[in-house]
Amino acid sequence: MSAVVQTPELWIRPMMAQDLERVMRIELAMYPFPWTRRIFEDCLRVGYRCHVGEVEGNLAGYGVMSTGASEAHVLNLCVAGEFQRRGLAREMLSLLLDEADKLEVRDVFLEVRPSNTAAITLYEQMGFNQVGLRKGYYPAQEGREDAIIFASSLRL
Repeated sequence: MSAVVQTPELWIRPMMAQDLERVMRIELAMYPFPWTRRIFEDCLRVGYRCHVGEVEGNLAGYGVMSTGASEAHVLNLCVAGEFQRRGLAREMLSLLLDEADKLEVRDVFLEVRPSNTAAITLYEQMGFNQVGLRKGYYPAQEGREDAIIFASSLRL
């Protein structure tokens, strides 16, 4: 007897204000130092690329990206715990990169905690390279944690 593993169908769509309650539930559950609802509201208000991913009607994750001056910055990419390790973050990041490409973005940047090894692996697999380090960027339980800066060039 063998097990069959299926990847759930992910439906990615633009984030709306009505999604913020469910987004905040995930944000609060996944991060010890979460974004506030106001940050998400501001991202929607100023027109950042904000998306949610749903699996069978359940909000499974979200991504937020700013764009401008031929650059993009992935500000937040999160998948709820019960939906992790199914390729959903990869699909969400792919969608953001496709959008950046359509906007003729040249370079995409993001920061990640050195302790987030799963995200680092994903970013490297998706063609991102480490280009810098921000000392003491993130709040941590005991002080601050650095941020690794990653970049990916979409156009040469």
